[in-house]
Amino acid sequence: MSTTVYVGKSNDAISLPMGTDVEHVRIFDSTSSPYVTKQWRRYIAIHYIPKPILIIVLAIVSILSYLSSLQGGSLVYINEHLSIIGLELVVSVLSLTAITVMLYASRMRKGTRQGTILLIASICVAMYIYDHGERFEHHGFYNILVFLAIYVPLNFVIAIFYTLWCKIDNFLAYFAVAVAVGGVSTGMALVHYRRVFDIGLLGKFENIPGECHWVGRNIPYVDLLPAGTQNFWAGSSYCKSESLIISASISADGILAVDCGKHGIKDIYVDILPETRMWPLQYKDMWHTYNHLVLKKTIRLPYISGTPFVLDSKTQAVVVRCGSSSKIVTRVSPPYRNLPEYIPPSDSDTRTSQPSLGTTVTPAAFDAVAGLQAEFKRPNVIFLMIDAVSRRQFFRRLPKSANIMRTLERPGNHRIFELFRYHSVGFSTDNNTRAMYTGDILPVRRNPLPIWAYYRDRGYVTARVETGCDDWTKEYVGRNFDNKHFSVGNRSLDYELTSPFCMPEYFPDTGNPFGNFKGPYSMTARCLYGRYVHEWAFDYLTQLRREFRSVGSDHADGQSHSRKPYMISATFLEGHEGTGEVLNTLDGALSAFIESMRDSGELEDTVLMIGADHGLHMGLNFAFLQNGRIEHQNPFMAMSIPEWLHRFAEEYQNEYGAEKTSPFEANAQRLTTPLETHYTFRVLADWPQFDVESWRRSLFAAQRAGRTCSEAQIGANFCMCK
Repeated sequence: MSTTVYVGKSNDAISLPMGTDVEHVRIFDSTSSPYVTKQWRRYIAIHYIPKPILIIVLAIVSILSYLSSLQGGSLVYINEHLSIIGLELVVSVLSLTAITVMLYASRMRKGTRQGTILLIASICVAMYIYDHGERFEHHGFYNILVFLAIYVPLNFVIAIFYTLWCKIDNFLAYFAVAVAVGGVSTGMALVHYRRVFDIGLLGKFENIPGECHWVGRNIPYVDLLPAGTQNFWAGSSYCKSESLIISASISADGILAVDCGKHGIKDIYVDILPETRMWPLQYKDMWHTYNHLVLKKTIRLPYISGTPFVLDSKTQAVVVRCGSSSKIVTRVSPPYRNLPEYIPPSDSDTRTSQPSLGTTVTPAAFDAVAGLQAEFKRPNVIFLMIDAVSRRQFFRRLPKSANIMRTLERPGNHRIFELFRYHSVGFSTDNNTRAMYTGDILPVRRNPLPIWAYYRDRGYVTARVETGCDDWTKEYVGRNFDNKHFSVGNRSLDYELTSPFCMPEYFPDTGNPFGNFKGPYSMTARCLYGRYVHEWAFDYLTQLRREFRSVGSDHADGQSHSRKPYMISATFLEGHEGTGEVLNTLDGALSAFIESMRDSGELEDTVLMIGADHGLHMGLNFAFLQNGRIEHQNPFMAMSIPEWLHRFAEEYQNEYGAEKTSPFEANAQRLTTPLETHYTFRVLADWPQFDVESWRRSLFAAQRAGRTCSEAQIGANFCMCK
């Protein structure tokens, strides 16, 4: 029941809620003195604001707030104004939500209702048309996604609440009970997830006085969301299989054999992909030339069954096409035993052209104490860099891999350790990978060679896999090279695989490579020819491992060849997208790769490093919550090392270090950065003779307790420590 009060000359009616004390309401018209108690004067005033005017005001607020949220220009600007941008988006969402609720929660004329629906649709379309960029300079598409990610579920919840309120007696009482129960359950869940946040592979983040503690309230609300919640609408997270099961292989003689799995296939072609390792810097510009040149230089030839199809010795990959189905076939060519001895150019030899960081020490000098002389062999190094993955995100989205990594702790064979306070030194890939690969946060030196050149100069076989159709050197230090015709790949690598990941079925051949629905940064499953993109990369990595570890006398020259140490690096981009969900697709292949290395015994002479440059720097958690900011600055980093190297590092620390402790246990809880990773790379490349200063700055030496951001070269704008 409600009480109807007629107001004014036209006897317009308003309905007051049931139970209204009508004795405190006066009926009046234009001929009497208007009188309404103070309690109802405000109600009638608000009620009598014309709905079209109220809708227009709210629409203007929504539009202006959204336009203001489009401010940008650079990474630094976005980082410094992220809270304001997020607040402006929230105001825009709430304003449009108020209009939406009015559609079903208030009386409207039919024309007004239709006009309001058209207005809401027009605003959303105009937002997209005005700016749908996917870069920091123009980030409208990301704003639209965040806007809809809040607007859609918020209005869904409000609509359900309103419906239940209208249909269920005493709904508010039930709702209050539900809120109380839900609040207690949510609180208990958050307490659990906060505890889980600190748990690692074998230990946990210890609350040590004087060590880095994260700034602000670190409450992981994002863990309340079930896996797949943030991108379920983007489509399946699985790759659709090709219609034909193609069997194809390349023999040791370079002969390609193809079986399309079905008789009568007439259109069989082979795309011979170009070898990009020797290309100059100017050819490897991801924004303008790289993928287009790969496609331009790809040679398509018909495959005729029964006719030998011989590949050039430089060809690393081909795409076999049987009708509408395709398959990538890779190989390691030429065989590493046929590689000529590499002699670094005298003008860029990293053994002589870079100033020494200090004195050197030969491990043999430590023999009298350690008794480890027989174990001083050169370790292999494999580094898997998973872009934009925080320490917590690794465990959240890669649980199989985390569980397999826990089994790498096998005293006597190999050991595993994790860095709980590993802190990025910049906002994005730029500064953090420069620190890892060159030792410089900012590109200040001329012609800076990446760390894999450092290894090659010291007798290592080097290989690199880029799954994003880009070249790290060109993208992040290319401007510092005097000669754009210089080939850094030819100077620093023996093998490179990039061209398969430039295929137009995966990498956009037009438009923006940072698109949200296609390419290496999309929020959909990254698929290529019926498989995840990373599966093709792991196939090649496995081929590299087998090739580099092959020893014996069955060589073309009939001679026995000693095996050279190798350094392999690969970059995976599944973590680099706004929802944080695509990373889960990497779990199966990554865990299988780690498991195969464990079971083969390779980890007894190989250092396996798995880490990230930074945590996720986009999405709802990063934009609105302190937990997202913390995760952004706390990337995952863990390392498996052979027992003999682990034992040497501990004994060297206790013999010569300023602090008598295990460097691995100490560094696990101390502030470390990609700079320590760089010096770890250098020590491994120099082994068994290493630079003492490099060792002191590496992860093999205990870093100073109570280290500050300033001491670790972390800028004040990026420091998450207190």
